[in-house]
Amino acid sequence: MFFAICAFAACDPVHEDIGNGGHITVDQLKAMSSVTVDVASSGKFGNVVTCSTSAPVNAKWDVGGKEFVGNYAWKKMKVNWNTNGDYVKTPYTVVLTAICPDGTKLTAEFPIECEEITDPLVKYYIYGDPNRSEEEKAEDPQLPFKPGAWDAAAMRFSSTEGAHLPTIPDEVYDGLKTLIFDVSDVTPDFDLKVMNGWWSNTYYDHVKWVDGLNELQITPTMARECAKKYVNEDPAGGKDLDLMLYSGSMTLKAVYYEE
Repeated sequence: MFFAICAFAACDPVHEDIGNGGHITVDQLKAMSSVTVDVASSGKFGNVVTCSTSAPVNAKWDVGGKEFVGNYAWKKMKVNWNTNGDYVKTPYTVVLTAICPDGTKLTAEFPIECEEITDPLVKYYIYGDPNRSEEEKAEDPQLPFKPGAWDAAAMRFSSTEGAHLPTIPDEVYDGLKTLIFDVSDVTPDFDLKVMNGWWSNTYYDHVKWVDGLNELQITPTMARECAKKYVNEDPAGGKDLDLMLYSGSMTLKAVYYEE
């Protein structure tokens, strides 16, 4: 299938020497930046977003709630559908935050729409993969379970310290993935704390979930404090992501991320 490229904001680069300590304007930032969405053979906007800037700044992109640092970003987006199973326009706003050499902070927004799946998201399971072999399931069943309130081991992502969930690979932390929790039987008094296994930092507090899919964005702080690669580099590192119920109940069936 041939994919055309539709530019929502793309202009000829403005070549300007801002020198040490200088800055550009928001209009110049937009002129030197582009956000594009691929187009399906049907003519509808697809679900792949590409972002770039040639501006002389330190750039950070927020694309669908995920942050990318650098002059380039690429991400596959979700597309929603209606009760008839038809895709519907799904709006997003891509935000470019730029820091100029003199410290000036600029923000540019690029509204986009996705209408059709041109590159399907792939699920990468951390727990509860239904596609595992029978041998893998026999060795490690990874069955649905109900964590108890104030049980910090129940949902600690640690193959040694946790009761159910395996250690999250460092590349998942470093990639700042959005974890998706597939749950059911959520009670009205459900109240969740997201911390690390040492209880030394709280990343999200009093989180409410619903039956179905619930997202949890890994942040740079979470990655630095939880990934195993930092355990020998930083006293704050290697502490494992840990979710704990204050109250309520639910059944956790699977944990994965999509790319």
